[in-house]
Amino acid sequence: MPNLIISRESSGELQAYIAKKDLELPISSLQFDQADQWGGVVELSDGSRFFIEPVNPAPSLPKTFRARRA
Repeated sequence: MPNLIISRESSGELQAYIAKKDLELPISSLQFDQADQWGGVVELSDGSRFFIEPVNPAPSLPKTFRARRA
């Protein structure tokens, strides 16, 4: 299970850094991105997908999450 460090750029776009691969990619979709629920399936711009356990309320970013491959 990789660690994903998710941050929000000044443009509002979400970025994911995968520490194990030393790779930073934009997030193309996030299953839940509301104030009352955040997380779920995360799809990166290269097509890889991960699952982050949804949290309530949305976390302040940047934050490190333990993710599973989806």
